[in-house]
Amino acid sequence: MARDPETIEREIEQARNALVTTLDQLGTKANPAKLVDVAKTGLRAKLDEPKVKYPLIGGAVLIGVLLIRKLLK
Repeated sequence: MARDPETIEREIEQARNALVTTLDQLGTKANPAKLVDVAKTGLRAKLDEPKVKYPLIGGAVLIGVLLIRKLLK
């Protein structure tokens, strides 16, 4: 059973519109600026946890003390 050209054109237009919508959604999700913001937010949240924050501060203080000691010798 053959389909008429108007039906085919209408289906092509619907498929094209669906593809455009999908590509727009992918572009929004894969936006580099958005990905960087998400990564920054996740990293900041992780660094604000006490079990991560305080050991990092302690390590930085230790490195600082060792550098000062090395410079004063």
